[in-house]
Amino acid sequence: MITNMGKLDRGLRIAVAVILLFVAFGTGMAGSGLLFWLAVIVAAVFGVTALVGNCPIYNIVGLKTCKDCG
Repeated sequence: MITNMGKLDRGLRIAVAVILLFVAFGTGMAGSGLLFWLAVIVAAVFGVTALVGNCPIYNIVGLKTCKDCG
């Protein structure tokens, strides 16, 4: 799998994932319904793509946010 995400993009995704998990588990805002599960799923997707360094949607549209990618 080829990396198509830059460091800033990956860092922002990790930050958003942490915030979403905090909202889902640390506050009562999301409750236990649809918003809770949506926040958890989006956080998981953002976390995995940030750790792997590859976003499938970027591949589809031909976008790369890193300067060193091949």
